[in-house]
Amino acid sequence: MQKGGTTTLDAFLCEHPELTAAIVKELHFFDDETIDWNKPNYSKLELHFTRSINGERFDVTPVYAYWPDSIERIKAYNPRAKLIYIFRDPFDRAWSHWCMFHARKIEDLSFAEAIRDGRKRMESLPPKAEKRKVYSYVERGLYADQVRRALANFPRKQLLFLRFEDLIRDHRATLAVIAQFLNIGPFPYSELKRINRRNPVTDGMKPAQADRELMYDLLRDDVLEFARLTGLDVSNWATVLRTPAD
Repeated sequence: MQKGGTTTLDAFLCEHPELTAAIVKELHFFDDETIDWNKPNYSKLELHFTRSINGERFDVTPVYAYWPDSIERIKAYNPRAKLIYIFRDPFDRAWSHWCMFHARKIEDLSFAEAIRDGRKRMESLPPKAEKRKVYSYVERGLYADQVRRALANFPRKQLLFLRFEDLIRDHRATLAVIAQFLNIGPFPYSELKRINRRNPVTDGMKPAQADRELMYDLLRDDVLEFARLTGLDVSNWATVLRTPAD
């Protein structure tokens, strides 16, 4: 099993007795461009799992959904894999993305600059340059292509598309859907887990309304197409409404 999503879900998956996590989070195996993908050596991947495996193995590396060829590589490795995608409003995703890299001092532009002229930084980069994972604040919110890629490589029954807000608002109901999808028993009773907390460096920062309006202009049509492909309700997403989030 492979999936894209958030570490909030990862914490729940780690507690399920029928699932086995990798020994490190976010393996970044299928987006590793140092691997010879004409003759991939999967032993590097296998080393991240213990020899005694109880149930299905899983890895949480969200960039797989966006990174070129990652989904095709997963299919080549295991065409029976089940993929879980958790999507949030593209603007919220971009803001969280920027906060993380800004706090780590990897990004020195302001958020407003990063989603405007900062996008030009990718023009001189090779298609699979590592820095594309940092500068793609807007591009990683183009969800429709990510869904099309998933549907082109895996049967629909092996794909589960979820909304991040549903996991936050009613995690038990969302976990029940996941358990049914994976054909495993119910998840153990647990309270909501919030693993990725804001770094103090970015605490108190807020994006401007002009930034929200820019993302609306850039992504609204793509979000609506994404909703058509997945059947997910995006009517309350700021990228659709062009209104400030609460």
